[in-house]
Amino acid sequence: MASKAFKKFLPLFDRVLIQRFEAQSTSKGGIMLPETSKGKVLEGEVLAVGDGMRTNDGKVMPLTVKIGDKVFLPEYGGTKLLLDEKEYYLFREADLLGKFD
Repeated sequence: MASKAFKKFLPLFDRVLIQRFEAQSTSKGGIMLPETSKGKVLEGEVLAVGDGMRTNDGKVMPLTVKIGDKVFLPEYGGTKLLLDEKEYYLFREADLLGKFD
């Protein structure tokens, strides 16, 4: 899943690199959905995490998400990155809404 360009990219501080899940192209009944009717997918997988945020006294606060976690994303926000012609998103950990077990 990860390409050479992706392996060279590491988020800084409290940033998290996310790959959004693909929107479904068929309905439950098997009907093909057009591109315009597909909604924005608000779930994704964590692919890389930064070291954490530094406090005023210099200590590093580790992140609560780790690589492989499935997370719930806000509808808007994040920075889009194109690595090897694939879309990834960079979010601050505080912007993530939750994670799935």
